[in-house]
Amino acid sequence: MATIAANEDIRRRIRTIPDFPKPGIQFRDITTLLLDGEGLSLTVERMLEQVEGPVDLVAGIEARGFVFAPALALALGAGVLLIRKDGKLPGATIAEDYALEYGTDRITIHADACAPGANVLLVDDLIATGGTARAAVRLLRKAGATVRQAAFVIDLPDLGGAAALRQDNISVTSLVAFEGD
Repeated sequence: MATIAANEDIRRRIRTIPDFPKPGIQFRDITTLLLDGEGLSLTVERMLEQVEGPVDLVAGIEARGFVFAPALALALGAGVLLIRKDGKLPGATIAEDYALEYGTDRITIHADACAPGANVLLVDDLIATGGTARAAVRLLRKAGATVRQAAFVIDLPDLGGAAALRQDNISVTSLVAFEGD
């Protein structure tokens, strides 16, 4: 299993854009990683090494989680469950609200997307404060899923999201961490 220190080759492929979307923010842009075939392949391979089975569904959080969920699901022989922003899914849905810095937001899944007891791996590109990821866990559990693990490419540990997920009894893995910014 590769450690965060061993993933320097992946870290180098992630571009930092200062002062985006507002001054003082260091935006970690994975588009440069996605443009690099070898980097993308290494990322998926190393994320897979950290998964503990069995996994019935890989749940990707909109939008960048949609990039990694299908690749992981194919390798695991699992299905893909899409966690969408409110108003994006047709048909019957279930939803979970969560707090933002100024207000609230909502994520949804189809009401029939997850069989009770399904083992679900939660996936996204980045874990920051953990608000969306924690809401996703609550939503999946509301649907009857068993959620024990979440995988991310990037962790921003100073923002506490991974630690908050661990308090929710989720095993959290990431490939690279950007501390202090």
